[in-house]
Amino acid sequence: MGELFRSEEMTLAQLFLQSEAAYCCVSELGEIGMVQFRDLNPDVNAFQRKFVNEVRRCEEMDRKLRFVEKEINKANIPIVDTGENPEVPFPRDMIDLEATFEKLENELKEINTNQEALKKNFLELTELKHILRRTQQFFDEVSMEDPSLLEESSTLLEPHEVNRGAALRLGFVAGVIGRERIPTFERMLWRVCRGNVFLRQAEIEDPLEDPATSDQVHKSVFIIFFQGDQLKNRVKKICEGFRATLYPCPETPQERKEMLAGVNARIDDLQMVLNQTEDHRQRVLQAAAKTVRVWFIKVRKMKAIYHTLNLCNIDVTQKCLIAEVWCPVSELDSIQFALRRGTEKSGSTVPSILNRMQTKQTPPTFNKTNKFTTGFQNIVDAYGIGNYREMNPAPYTIITFPFLFAVMFGDLGHGLLMTCGALFLVIRERRLIAQKNDNEMFNMVFSGRYIILMMGLFSIYTGTIYNDCFSKALNVYGSSWSVRPMFNPQVGGNWTPDTLAGNNLLQLDPAVPGVFNGPYPIGIDPIWAISSNKLTFLNSFKMKMSVILGVIHMLFGVSLSLFNHLYFKKPLNIYLEFIPELVFMSSLFGYLIILVFYKWTTYNVFMSKDAPSLLITFINMFLFSYNDPTNKPLYKGQMILQSLLVILALACVPCMLIVKPLMLRRQHLQKQNQGVQNFGGVTVRNGPTDDQAEIIQHDQLEQQTEEEHEFDFADLAVHQAIHTIEYCLGCISNTASYLRLWALSLAHAQLSEVLWTMVMHIGLSSRSIGGFVGLAIIFFFFAILTVAILLIMEGLSAFLHALRLHWVEFQNKFYSGQGFKFHPFAFDSILDGKSED
Repeated sequence: MGELFRSEEMTLAQLFLQSEAAYCCVSELGEIGMVQFRDLNPDVNAFQRKFVNEVRRCEEMDRKLRFVEKEINKANIPIVDTGENPEVPFPRDMIDLEATFEKLENELKEINTNQEALKKNFLELTELKHILRRTQQFFDEVSMEDPSLLEESSTLLEPHEVNRGAALRLGFVAGVIGRERIPTFERMLWRVCRGNVFLRQAEIEDPLEDPATSDQVHKSVFIIFFQGDQLKNRVKKICEGFRATLYPCPETPQERKEMLAGVNARIDDLQMVLNQTEDHRQRVLQAAAKTVRVWFIKVRKMKAIYHTLNLCNIDVTQKCLIAEVWCPVSELDSIQFALRRGTEKSGSTVPSILNRMQTKQTPPTFNKTNKFTTGFQNIVDAYGIGNYREMNPAPYTIITFPFLFAVMFGDLGHGLLMTCGALFLVIRERRLIAQKNDNEMFNMVFSGRYIILMMGLFSIYTGTIYNDCFSKALNVYGSSWSVRPMFNPQVGGNWTPDTLAGNNLLQLDPAVPGVFNGPYPIGIDPIWAISSNKLTFLNSFKMKMSVILGVIHMLFGVSLSLFNHLYFKKPLNIYLEFIPELVFMSSLFGYLIILVFYKWTTYNVFMSKDAPSLLITFINMFLFSYNDPTNKPLYKGQMILQSLLVILALACVPCMLIVKPLMLRRQHLQKQNQGVQNFGGVTVRNGPTDDQAEIIQHDQLEQQTEEEHEFDFADLAVHQAIHTIEYCLGCISNTASYLRLWALSLAHAQLSEVLWTMVMHIGLSSRSIGGFVGLAIIFFFFAILTVAILLIMEGLSAFLHALRLHWVEFQNKFYSGQGFKFHPFAFDSILDGKSED
């Protein structure tokens, strides 16, 4: 149970792994995920380590699998994820995996190459088919207008002999161009050829597939008529510049008809081949989609194992690998069992050895968590990883964090909505985890589902205390205030029914017997919701409550520092740091909250007019001013007690500021003198020789020099002065910082009330049939604004302020957060992408 409040006890261990069993042993250690390997080859280049070839082979297999995965995703085939966690393949199985992946990659590349060539041929034939059809349509249209022109133009393609006196002959070219290039293409032809060409174009209705990118492209057919070879060359160069594809087009209608029939036949055959190729590709990819996730896991596990083996040293005989690991002491038995399992799996007869080592190095910090405590531990770790075996604030944060949040967010209705949302995530967590949503915002909210659940439950509690539900008070037990005695003149009242009817505001006097019948059973009386001095009362209540909670929270943080000093065996810190800090805060601010409770319990309704101001009393306490006629003492002997408390608090300052550094310096000098006395050149019989004594004395002097270098009194004094000043001033600023509990609570209540008054109240004001429809519409907007503003925005604001109160005001009293985290070699974190390579 003690490990819950501190990080796990860690140890540095040395592993001796037989070369044949090292792979299987590391594999078993990766499955349990309780060992952090140290790099024993920091000066060796990554490309010069023993298993670099195996790592490269794994990277090559991973590349091939990524290519296969890309092809599967391109084909819109779902990858099957059964949640299976396959065992790590043996090193001898790597050759079979490489051969399988090589065969699959080559087959897919060959299919893609053939398919691309077929699609390119299909595209060309399709474009030629459209050119033949459009060309024939054009000539048919011309023949209907002027048959003689058709006869002349049918013999005009590339004449072999041109006589100056012969009739003019026209040539034409036909092709396909992207539809978006047509306007620019037409202008360029007009300018370059100076209007001596005739362009006719028509759009291809169906989009064509680009064989390289598989995108759908819209194209148009064009026919250009020109005269002479010079214009012909210009036209061809312009077509080439605009990436237009030119196709041969026969002169006579009969030839065009025959070519069109041949093209259609070839297109039908090619379509059949393309369908068969695509079916074969789909079958290959569907078969790969069933096992590609398992292949990924196997390859990445193998790669992680070889990376880890590269961190080990190899002994002189080349038969044993030596590794150093950090591991929890509580998991040593499971680690031993994993090593035994790995040795048996490899078939080795030599057992692996786990040897604990003694070291002065600081171990990493490891806090065991579960799905409930992980979120709260992450809140603490975001401030800083705790030092080794330092008090862990996470168990206390489970209660204090949602409670301080709820003090600022106290609303029964909003808390209930937040609790329902968190319960939905908690109940369906298995299904939501299986879906593996990639939305970063959703994953962040889902990971903090238990934090949100606790915040919602505490908000329900504080909302009950505030008696606030969507800005409305709940009258469950009936108000403790009554106006009936005011009608009886015998009890001092002079109210009549006419008085109640003719006045909008009336003040109840609690001093009249029977008007106030005692405190409300739970929370705040609902009559305060309709009172004119509601804010005055709530502000006073919430402000005092914020100071009380803040001082108790900080005193609890100071008290936790005692357990750190006891565990690390630092009695000097107990007497010269913990006790002065506790006395300083208790004498001033602890005394303040005692005064608050004393005033609440001592002064009743008949004495409330004469009650002194606590703020003025506290200020006069520091000024030693006790002659203020407007602020009478609260009790007898107040001046003596308060003067004693202030003097006691001031006496704690030099104790922390001066006494502690001097005591540490004295301890250092005593150790130094003791070392000189023990190793002052005294030779003992049967002891070391003179040469050995010189070596020992030299080593001791070096150690003393290092200690002198480590102990710097000036640095220590400056550090202690900063700590003392920061703590003393922080007691004031931190106490004032807890007033944010009051400010945020007031802001949330006012926003909720404004939203009800300006939105929902409009819908409730109408009592007609149309008002019902309007109420439904207004309630929709009211619900949207409530969730967006009061739940999300206000909830996030309260969350951040509660986070600040824990990081700065609470944790800095006992938590340094200067350690480094335990990163075990675990397959789960590697496959989830949470661990570095």
